Amino acid sequence: MESSKPAVTTPQSESQYHFLDYWRIIRIRKTVILAVFLLVVVTTTAVTFVLKPIYASTVRMAVEKDYKDITPLGQQQIQAGFDPYFIETEFQKIQSTLVLYEVLERLSPPDQLDPEKNLLRRWAERYNEEQLTKQEAYQILRRNLDVRQARNTSLIEVRVYSEDKQEAKDIADAIAEVYKTSRVRSKKQQTEGAIRELEKQYEEQTNKVATLAAELDRLRTELGIPDSGTDSSASYQISVEREAASAAGGQLVLARTELVFYEKTLESLLSLSRADLREAIPTVVQAEQLLPQLLTDLSAVEVNLATARKDYQDEHPDVQRLLARKETLERQIEARLTGILTGLSNKVVSLSGRVAELEHQVQQVKLQVAEEAKRSRSYWQLKRKLENEQRIADALQLRLTQERVDSALPTSSIVEIVDRAEVGLNPVRPKLILNIALGVVVGLIMGVGLAFFIEYLDTSVKTIDDVERSLQTPVIGVIPQNVGLLMDEGPDSPHAEAYRVLRTNVLFSRKNPQYNTLTVVSGGAGEGKSTTIFNLATVFAQNGARVLVVDSDLRRPSLHKFLNVSNSVGLTNFLLKQNSLEEVVQTTKLPTLDFLPSGKLPSSALGLLNSTRMQDFIKDVKQRYDFVFFDSPPIMGVSDASILASEVDLAILVVQYRKYPQAINLRAKQMVEKVGGNLLGVVLNNINISQDSYYYYYSGYYYDYYSKDDSGEGAEPKAPAEPKTETASAKAGQLEQKF
Repeated sequence: MESSKPAVTTPQSESQYHFLDYWRIIRIRKTVILAVFLLVVVTTTAVTFVLKPIYASTVRMAVEKDYKDITPLGQQQIQAGFDPYFIETEFQKIQSTLVLYEVLERLSPPDQLDPEKNLLRRWAERYNEEQLTKQEAYQILRRNLDVRQARNTSLIEVRVYSEDKQEAKDIADAIAEVYKTSRVRSKKQQTEGAIRELEKQYEEQTNKVATLAAELDRLRTELGIPDSGTDSSASYQISVEREAASAAGGQLVLARTELVFYEKTLESLLSLSRADLREAIPTVVQAEQLLPQLLTDLSAVEVNLATARKDYQDEHPDVQRLLARKETLERQIEARLTGILTGLSNKVVSLSGRVAELEHQVQQVKLQVAEEAKRSRSYWQLKRKLENEQRIADALQLRLTQERVDSALPTSSIVEIVDRAEVGLNPVRPKLILNIALGVVVGLIMGVGLAFFIEYLDTSVKTIDDVERSLQTPVIGVIPQNVGLLMDEGPDSPHAEAYRVLRTNVLFSRKNPQYNTLTVVSGGAGEGKSTTIFNLATVFAQNGARVLVVDSDLRRPSLHKFLNVSNSVGLTNFLLKQNSLEEVVQTTKLPTLDFLPSGKLPSSALGLLNSTRMQDFIKDVKQRYDFVFFDSPPIMGVSDASILASEVDLAILVVQYRKYPQAINLRAKQMVEKVGGNLLGVVLNNINISQDSYYYYYSGYYYDYYSKDDSGEGAEPKAPAEPKTETASAKAGQLEQKF
């Protein structure tokens, strides 16, 4: 037997889901989806009816920053814009222990023992507690409190939930009142503390000013400074020395500026060439008039000289005259340049002397001023200090007066209760319609999600693409679910067309027309390989081919049960040379189909399929029959299937739909190829076409076509029924003719 070359593997394409693939998963997993959906909806509905009704009361407040009801003295009160951080801060203050503890104290008077009028006692009875601490009551109140901002406004809504509608109203009103009182009280306490601190600082500052004033009077008398002490300025008196110092300083600055200018000018001119110097001096020395005139005359002479040279030679009198004129102008220009540079140098020397003299004068005047200032410095410093301290005292006095007036202004507008709480008419929780609607949505989402999750975990074969992508082997047949034996159903069975398609693919997939022995293998047990090989042999026999079916599954034979024949004598008896081939082969009700049971397998003869006798048997039946089909055990369980795959011409791998992981099928294919078997293709078995429309066009069409009523349009005439049983003598006669 020739072995086929391993197929060239192509890169596996990525699995891309289409909308129909999602719909297919939903249809297949509809039981899971429906179960989860009903469980969630029923649970949600039951819980909704069991829960106690909850009522809500809401109080709304307008909360502003710490503004006065009227504008404070000497200030312009500006209303700031919306501040989300301020609103969020107030949310936290309302839910703080500072406010809620006071609410609990107000609603739970210590001298009130009646639970109907004592909130803590009422809650203790409700939650089956002997006594609730304030912290525990705070946690309960905090859980049943919702503070939010009213939509599109800056109002704050405080909503309280409770089983008792009156209790919800009382708590909401108490929270609003306590919050408003705490805001006003907190602001008043802050203001009073600030006023006391200002009074203390003002008193200290007044004492400091009085001490400095007495010290200033003593120093003025002692130094004999002619100052009345009433002048608000703290500057020194104007003196002759100061005026002289100021004038000398101004002259020195001017002289230094002029010196720097001429030094830089002379330095820049000396760095230029003679040609550049001619161009630069008229722009730098603005008072120079002769040099520009000489340069203009020289330019005119050069132009005339160039014109004359076009018409005359250099010896011509006119040319000679112009040359002489040019030379004279050149000498005059050079002489003028030298004179200008010399004048600038003399100017720099003169200014340097002037600056030195002024610097000496300024130094002398500074010494005189310093001597005069040294004598009266301490007095003026003390006077400036006194004036600074007096300004601070005046500012403290003004601020203290303002704060005293402002503290007396009302601040009720910082919290305004817009809507007081009212008793709730209807419970707000639970909401039956909303809860059921959410249960429907959540149940549907959870059901579909669980279905897709199960589908994700399921690595079994689901589509033809799964087979061809994972095994790199073509699918040559798709068999629907609940297929019976075609020998009993007849050639007009609605399932027969699937096997006829498989037969056609087998015939056209053979590389050699002489290949006529075939086995069907599977990765695991129960994938339908025995039914597949028996029905495929039946289709071949119904089409006129002489077919032999061999039950070579020696471990768990099953084909004899399909034909209701004995398995006492069969293949094992022939391989052990206990019976001849004519004695073990049995006929069926199809004249062209013979059957060879497996026979009983002795425990000492487990390797019969790998014997020379088996190989000779295969060669013999290849000559006697058109096609020979061998049933086999699962290839992953025992070695018999691998041996058969290596001995026969062709092998077909049966994969049951959604049964085993793809890894088992891949391993089965690799085992066939490892022993040199010629794997023809894959048969996808047990497809539920009613649930999975993906396979409708592979098998469903034929099922619908053949299941039409005989009286309907397109019905085909049926062949006459064959006899159900045959006599033993008839079977023996048929065997004698074949052998």
